[in-house]
Amino acid sequence: MGIQFSLVSPLALPTAENLGDPLLPFPHSPELDFALKAVETGVEICIPIYAGTHQGALKKIDASPVTIADFSVQAVTAAMLADRFPDDVLVAEESSAVLREAENAYTLQAVTDVFSHHYRQASPEDVCGWIDRGSSNPQTRFWVMDPVDGTKGFLRGGQYVVALALIEAGEIMVSALGCPHLDEQLQPNFEDGGVMLLAERSGGAWLRPVKGAVWRRLQVSSQRQTELARAAHSFEPTHTNHDLLRALLAELGTNMETIPMDSQAKYAMIAGGSCDLLYRLTSSGRPPGAECIWDHAAGALMVTEAGGRITDLNGEPLDFMQGRTLAVNEGVLVTNGILHDAALDVYRRVTEEAG
Repeated sequence: MGIQFSLVSPLALPTAENLGDPLLPFPHSPELDFALKAVETGVEICIPIYAGTHQGALKKIDASPVTIADFSVQAVTAAMLADRFPDDVLVAEESSAVLREAENAYTLQAVTDVFSHHYRQASPEDVCGWIDRGSSNPQTRFWVMDPVDGTKGFLRGGQYVVALALIEAGEIMVSALGCPHLDEQLQPNFEDGGVMLLAERSGGAWLRPVKGAVWRRLQVSSQRQTELARAAHSFEPTHTNHDLLRALLAELGTNMETIPMDSQAKYAMIAGGSCDLLYRLTSSGRPPGAECIWDHAAGALMVTEAGGRITDLNGEPLDFMQGRTLAVNEGVLVTNGILHDAALDVYRRVTEEAG
């Protein structure tokens, strides 16, 4: 008997008849409609698991945690994608390898129960197959997903997001972020039910409440003064070089308290103007080029369509076509655009002085 979940009713399945949101206030594609439905479903899966007693995590080969929610969201999204765009490739974080281990049969059954509740009846082997659809490498056209971006935040009771993007010929065309613990002002809020963010190339970035219907356009901040810049950084101490970050912020002269936060919720805050910049620095034990593409793709389009800018720390564009990591990029810099050149210049000066 698998774990029994008390879950909210599943969303209507995306079909040719019901796919799409007529309240979107801008021209939108079938791909954007799909991204919205997939991420809405992902958030619906995550919320009761986060709130309940089934957050326990397994350990992957790299010792990072993975939860029932990670596996379930990836499996459902893969199945939805195969039904809607059967020729499209999915590049996603999780593998079924740890689930297939005999001692994790109980967890596999729990994932199967969630999948069957939210999409259609399936066997454990079917579910593992859907999860492993995400093991692809980038192609000319592919979707990239982090089913639970910020798994440690999810387990800790902090921030996490569901992130999905479509990339064609190296360009991010569509992205969606489901942020259960940000409010409409893109501030941390664990009571209001969260927000959905959508972006489409040349169509802008937009936000509405998870349970709402009215969209509003996102715009980055107009902050020009480096001393007033609000900087976000990873919550986990091992995810950034904090000594270097302190040196960079001191050189910028910022007097503002930094914002520690898990996941691409940081990108959402920059897109909406409640934060101004983010240095994603190489942490100890992680060489340059080790950033995974699913940790950045969805948020990157959100920021640029809201008027911001994203590059690596050398000012080069992020290259999403070099495999499953940003193999030719060193770190990431995300800003409101106005502060970008100053932030790059500070990084060059501080790192050159450090030798």
